[in-house]
Amino acid sequence: MLLLLLLPFRAMAQYNVEHILLNGRSAMYYEDYILAIQYFTRAVDAKPYLYEPWYLRAIAKFYLDDYAGTIADCSQAIELCPYISKMYELRGLSYIRQQQFNDAIADYNTALRMEPDAQNMWLNRTLCRVELKDYAQATLDLDTLISRWPTFATVYTIRAEIAMQQGDTTLGAQQLDKSLELDPYNAQAWMVRAGISLSKSQWQEADEQLTHAIRLKPTMASNYVNRALARLNQNNLRGAMADYDTTIDLDSTNFLAHFNRGLLRVQVGDYNRAVDDFDFIISREPDNVIAIYNRATLLQRTGNLRRAIDDYTRIIKQFPNFWIGLYQRAECYRKLGMTRQAAADEARIVQAQINKHFNGTQPRWTAAQRRQTRKKSEIDLSKYNQIVVEDEPTVEHEYASTYRGRVQHLRSESTPMPMYTLSTRPYSNTLTASAAFEPTVEAYNQQHRV
Repeated sequence: MLLLLLLPFRAMAQYNVEHILLNGRSAMYYEDYILAIQYFTRAVDAKPYLYEPWYLRAIAKFYLDDYAGTIADCSQAIELCPYISKMYELRGLSYIRQQQFNDAIADYNTALRMEPDAQNMWLNRTLCRVELKDYAQATLDLDTLISRWPTFATVYTIRAEIAMQQGDTTLGAQQLDKSLELDPYNAQAWMVRAGISLSKSQWQEADEQLTHAIRLKPTMASNYVNRALARLNQNNLRGAMADYDTTIDLDSTNFLAHFNRGLLRVQVGDYNRAVDDFDFIISREPDNVIAIYNRATLLQRTGNLRRAIDDYTRIIKQFPNFWIGLYQRAECYRKLGMTRQAAADEARIVQAQINKHFNGTQPRWTAAQRRQTRKKSEIDLSKYNQIVVEDEPTVEHEYASTYRGRVQHLRSESTPMPMYTLSTRPYSNTLTASAAFEPTVEAYNQQHRV
């Protein structure tokens, strides 16, 4: 008799968990991932031995860029049910976002044994191997992709990238031509093709190819930076400036765009706004001596001599033998009437000239001073006004994913709130409602009841 009485309650509990999961799926459909996570957490608490709530919560966390949380939930779901390839695929994507490419490859290996015809997973595993510079194994994967999907244009784009990394630009160009023949709307192929043109100083071709890529992927900031470089070399300063402006609109922290836009503003005489660009760079990289020197010269031009002296002093402390900086600081001192300081700087310059012409000696920067410079390939302050480019060309890979949805990029101000506040309404977070009880508040209400 007791057993019969318990059966309806067990059935009701099962129904409640299924209903919670249904509500969570509905919340995900409407892209309310926070609410979805709350639903799935209730399901996990109720029945932690079911894999589905863990997996669904992992998906919601993935959409919110919580990759560590996604990995943890996927791992728990896989432990409960290790026979579903989609869970390995999701965890693999999260590993990729965390730059853990070896772990991602291991997950894709497992998933492909279960689902050997999954094109997306073949592609992502290949890209992971490219990131790890395992070009031999990546080439074998590409051969398999071509044998199964001979019209898959992205495969030829990756082949071109590998060829370029190995120094064979001719083969790279051939593979890209094949890729664009199969799919002229492949933005990645246009980007890599433009990279070849830039490396060969074919500025007009690079401009046209990057324009194609931007038309197909208008929100990728690196394309605008590269096109600006091509336009600068064609003396299209207005177009280059527009590209740097767009880059900063898309990625406000982009170093190259701020630095090069600052240089361009110097060229057109917009010194005050050029100072703003270098202010931004120095706020992010306080030891970037090239940016500091650029700002110092601009401050000197605009009459802000004391700030200019501060910047020159920062550079001279790091590079005591930077004679141009000493000369310019001496000029600033003279204009401010600080003749003693100016004479001291000028004396150091004269002594350096004597050492160079008569003694044949001139101190050089030490290896330690070179390492202090942020840009490893650009430690010569005489190149302060040259356009900056990346030390090595990079390609932004686009990994395939069957998971869809927008991350909630809502910009909002957040302020600390107390744990409890007085309210005339019961607390509710959509899922649960409760009313906290505080004896002192109740006593106060009893004493001051109206």
